[in-house]
Amino acid sequence: MSSLFLYCSLFVFCSTLFHSTGGVLIRQFGRSDKTENVSHLHFFFHDILSGKNPTSVRIIGPPNGSSAGFGSTMMIDNALTEEQDPKSKIIGRAQGFYSMAAQNDIALLMVMTLVFEDGKYKGSTISILGRNPVLNDVREMPIVGGTGQFRFAHGYVLAHTVWFDANTGDATVEYNVYVSQS
Repeated sequence: MSSLFLYCSLFVFCSTLFHSTGGVLIRQFGRSDKTENVSHLHFFFHDILSGKNPTSVRIIGPPNGSSAGFGSTMMIDNALTEEQDPKSKIIGRAQGFYSMAAQNDIALLMVMTLVFEDGKYKGSTISILGRNPVLNDVREMPIVGGTGQFRFAHGYVLAHTVWFDANTGDATVEYNVYVSQS
């Protein structure tokens, strides 16, 4: 009987605490008075499916009978460069995968980490997880985390295709990254 009394007392106490204080634990992890550092990064993503050394390779093909590509998945290790020219300075890699995630339009599920290998952010990463409707001129995808200088990162990425070869599938995409970290 005493354990039931203890449990009920604890339940009433915690319920009253959360109700009267507006959810102490929730507020503890909410916004603080601390200002956030917002960084704008600009670079180019080179998605190469052709040639002797592709940086994107198919790991899952479309299901049998599907011509639309729904379900196709590409593993990537794409160069990130300072300029649109693929021979310009490499600042990092986009590593992860993308999949054809829509049945009625062309949209990718992007799951990738931007790994910075040079410059101010060397050794840091930004993780992206989101929908990429590739036929839109500019696509927005969320930043869901990061490491190093981008620990606790959040923000968004704007992607804009600047070059696409319909014969090979190769593409160059301009990325504008707006990232905040506490």
